[in-house]
Amino acid sequence: MGFLAALIPASLFAADSNTVVTDKAPPTASAPSLVINNSDVCKSTASAAIQTQILGFASGITVTDENCERLKLARSLYAMGMKVAGVSILCQDARVWDGMWMAGTPCPYEGMIGDAAKQAWLDNPDAVPEGSDFQKKVSG
Repeated sequence: MGFLAALIPASLFAADSNTVVTDKAPPTASAPSLVINNSDVCKSTASAAIQTQILGFASGITVTDENCERLKLARSLYAMGMKVAGVSILCQDARVWDGMWMAGTPCPYEGMIGDAAKQAWLDNPDAVPEGSDFQKKVSG
């Protein structure tokens, strides 16, 4: 019995931690891969993901570049011989409108060009694109 008592200790010790080890990885939210293969598209993409211990969320969006669309429309109209229509599309941007006005070549106004368009813009300043320096001078 003395030999057996030497092999088995009188007191046993347990671990002081309650850590449980499992063989599972934590959940992971993966952001979607958004691809636009055509370089002739006025869109860009963004995606994001967030993960907590309980809940994960992933999302992706496409964003339209309206200025890019405006340029493509104007080029297409100009290429088809619709030069006044192409310029009119560009004139929807206040910066272009101001540039045309300062250059002495006012944007077309409902089919009128040149001096007739200039007078029409002066008679209808509320039709000038919002944010234009001209519009600020007239209203201020």
